[in-house]
Amino acid sequence: MLKYYRSTLLLVVSLLFAIGLAMIFDTSSAEVLDHALERSTHQALVKQILYAFGGILLATIIFKFGYKKIIFISPYLLGFFCLLLVAVLIPGVGREVNGSKRWIALAGFSFQPSEFVKYIVPIFLTYYVTVFPVETMDLKRFCKMVAIAALPMVLIIVEPNNGTAGVIFVTTIVMCVITRIRFKYWALPLSILMVVGAVSAYNLPYVTARLNVYLHPELDIRGKGHQPYQAKIAAGSGQFWGRGPGSSLQKLSYLPEAQNDYIAAIYAEEFGFIGMIVLIFLYMMVAYLGFAAAHFAADLQGFYIATALTFLISFQAFMNLGVVSGLLPSTGLNLPFFSQGGSSLMANIAAIGLLLNILDKKMVVN
Repeated sequence: MLKYYRSTLLLVVSLLFAIGLAMIFDTSSAEVLDHALERSTHQALVKQILYAFGGILLATIIFKFGYKKIIFISPYLLGFFCLLLVAVLIPGVGREVNGSKRWIALAGFSFQPSEFVKYIVPIFLTYYVTVFPVETMDLKRFCKMVAIAALPMVLIIVEPNNGTAGVIFVTTIVMCVITRIRFKYWALPLSILMVVGAVSAYNLPYVTARLNVYLHPELDIRGKGHQPYQAKIAAGSGQFWGRGPGSSLQKLSYLPEAQNDYIAAIYAEEFGFIGMIVLIFLYMMVAYLGFAAAHFAADLQGFYIATALTFLISFQAFMNLGVVSGLLPSTGLNLPFFSQGGSSLMANIAAIGLLLNILDKKMVVN
C-alpha cells in the first residue's frame, strides 16, 4: 500500500511538472517571438529543466539524509537562510526586480531564499516542540519560539514579499494547531491582532484602494488591475474545451509574464474547463497522498512535517488558482511544480523528497 502511495505521488508530481513545462515553453517562446527579443525561445524551458535537476538532486540528498537528521539541523538551516535573507537586501548582492529585492544572482541563475524558508520554518517548529514538549511548554518558551519564527517573516516583508510571509504565518498557525500548543497562548492574541489589523487597514487609503482594485480590476486597467483583468479574460475565453494547445491569444503581450504567477490562466484558455478540472484533480491527489504520508508516519515528528509540507503545497496551489480565477487578490505565489520559478521548483521537489522519506521510514518500521 505504501509503495503505491510513493509511486503515485511521484507520478502525479511528474505529470504536473511535465504539463507546466509545456506551458512555460508555450508562453515564454510566444513572448520572445512577439517582442523580437534577442534570446532563445528555449531559454526559459532549459532553465526550468536545469532547476528541476537541481531539485531532484536536493530531494535525493534529503531522502538519503532522512527527516530526523533534517529536524536536528533545522536551527542551523534557519540561521543560514536568515543570513541569506539579509544578503538579498544588500546592494550589489541582492537583485531587484519590479521593486522587490528577493533574489541572489549567480552565474546567470537566480536564487530566492524565501522559497526555502517556507519549508524550513515548520521543520524548525517541529524541532522546537521536540526539545521543549508542548505539555511542559510555558508562555516564555512559546514567545521565544514565535520570535524565532517571526524573524525570517520580518526579513521577507522588508523585501517586500507579503505573499510568502503570509504563507509562513498561516503555516505557523497550522503548526500550533496540530502540535496542540495551548490555545490561550496563540488564539486570543491572534484574534486581537486580527481585529486591530483589520480596523487599522480599513482606515488606510491605499488598502481600500487595493481592495477596490481586487473587486473591480477594471478601475486600474493600466496598473495593478491589468493582470487580474486579463487573467479573467484568458480563463473565460477557454470556455468548456479550450482554444486548443498553443492557441492562446492572451499570451501575446496581453497578459505580461504569464509563465509565472498567471500561467494557469493561459492553461485555462487553451484547455478550458475540462483542463482545469484535470489540473485541480492532480493537486487534490498531491494533497491526499501527502496527508496519507502524515497518517502513516512512524512518529509524531513525521506526522508534523508531512502535514505542514502537504498544507504548504496545497495552500499555495489554492491561493494561486484563486488569484487566477479572480476569487482572491494577487499574492505573488507560484503554482507549485507548474509555474516558472527555479527556487520555488527546487523547494517543492525537496519537500516531496521529505514526504517520500517519511513514507519510506514507515515501510522500514513495518
